[in-house]
Amino acid sequence: MTKTEIDIRKLETTAQRLRSVAHPMRIQIIRLLEKKDEMNVTNIYQSLGIEQASASHHLNILKSNSILESRRDGKNTYYSLKSGAIIELINCINKCGKQ
Repeated sequence: MTKTEIDIRKLETTAQRLRSVAHPMRIQIIRLLEKKDEMNVTNIYQSLGIEQASASHHLNILKSNSILESRRDGKNTYYSLKSGAIIELINCINKCGKQ
């Protein structure tokens, strides 16, 4: 594998992660988890006033792109931010739009 191939893969992974965040509902989920640290699916969809299926869909996208992590506790799955860096990224993008 050449260095160019490795860099292209990293760029593709980065682009995919950015696409996973580029949805208003997913940004709301991230902001909610920033404040609450950890929440289960029920708490998330009730807090946002959306259907459970919609919340699960968005949570799965964020988790599969390493934005969120989850843990099981009995029948409940609890979600949290994998890193605070995503908050910094969202804040940076918001600042760029204000300049």
